[in-house]
Amino acid sequence: MRVNIRIGRNKIPRLVYAFFVIVFLLALILALGLFYKKGQKVREKTFVPPASPAKVEPPPLQEQKETIQKGFTLAAILAKYQFSPAEIHQLRAEVKPVYDLAKIKAGHEIRFFTLSSGQFRRLEYDLDETSYLVVQKAGSQFRAEKKEYPFEIKEALQGGLIEDNLISAFNKLGEKDALAFSLADLFGWDIDFYTDLRPGDLFVLLFEKKFLNGKFFGYGNILAAEFRNQGKLFQAFCYTYPDTKKSDYFDAEGNSLRKEFMKSPIKFARITSRFSSNRLHPIHKVYRSHYGVDYAAAVGFPVQATADGTVTFAGWNGASGRLLKIRHQNAYETMYLHLRGYAPGIRVGAKVKGGDVIGYVGSSGESTGPHLDYRIQYHGNYINPLGWKFKPVEPLRKEFLEDYQQEVEKYRLALQSPLIFFLSLSNSF
Repeated sequence: MRVNIRIGRNKIPRLVYAFFVIVFLLALILALGLFYKKGQKVREKTFVPPASPAKVEPPPLQEQKETIQKGFTLAAILAKYQFSPAEIHQLRAEVKPVYDLAKIKAGHEIRFFTLSSGQFRRLEYDLDETSYLVVQKAGSQFRAEKKEYPFEIKEALQGGLIEDNLISAFNKLGEKDALAFSLADLFGWDIDFYTDLRPGDLFVLLFEKKFLNGKFFGYGNILAAEFRNQGKLFQAFCYTYPDTKKSDYFDAEGNSLRKEFMKSPIKFARITSRFSSNRLHPIHKVYRSHYGVDYAAAVGFPVQATADGTVTFAGWNGASGRLLKIRHQNAYETMYLHLRGYAPGIRVGAKVKGGDVIGYVGSSGESTGPHLDYRIQYHGNYINPLGWKFKPVEPLRKEFLEDYQQEVEKYRLALQSPLIFFLSLSNSF
């Protein structure tokens, strides 16, 4: 028996269409589900940082200044700022490794910084013109440190002519005596600035000026200088070794300005008597040898060591009065007679540098007036300090000569302009 089943042609497309619609809807539902899960995971991993807390400014401090009065103690001053005896003892003990507060000086200023409630936070004490002490409260402890004032350094250029003396020449330029003294120290190995100067001598120098809060405070280093004395040119250039950071002065060829001895133990002093084998003694009125050079100066005028050395004698020595002896290298010894007194720290065994103040002019012993009798011995024999040819010390190290010469060229350019001007003026003398 044959059974024939027929499906109408128009029914097949409808079934296929329905099938695809169902598949599409199922795929759409599946895709939406996956997208929702991924989005949910992303949202779960996203980190939102917490809002940063607002910056809290430290409470403002109130400053109060105290000038230390003669006879006042540190304890009396600190008690005004709510310090207990135990806290005063603690502060002194914890600050002592940096500075001993028992050494505070009358006339110096202490600045206290406190909260509005009066609670202590910090103090500052002026140690000297260039530095100050800072003590801060840190929890239950006190912390101290020394700080330098923030000086502003400016370079300056000056040049002038000698009419009578070096100090007045600098004063006419509007500069202080200290700058003249610094230049005299620089060339003091070759020039006696009292006996060697002549009208028309010329100088020019590049130097540093120090300013604090916009006001002139003092002088820094002389960077370069030239001095024409009696037609002879002397030059000085400052150089700092890159490895040791030590600075010194040299001429254009790299020879040290320093000699074995300076030309004079006193700056700007007049020679009243020279080295002689037959001089009339001003007191005994007989002719005898005078083995030194006498410099007239006011009582108390500083006397400087003429070279590095070690003090071998400091005391009274009969007719010589208060005498100081210094032993130097290469069998030299210098003597300084008729002193009023000695500089702090000068005693037997003390080490001194050339240019250090070692004593003060006086009139002790056999003396007709305030002066210094300056003498030098070489291998035990007296020599003429003004006529002896002293050797220079070590020159610039050879490995730095090329770098030094480049620095010299820069300095020469800086010095050249005013030098030409003043050279033309010097021809009128």
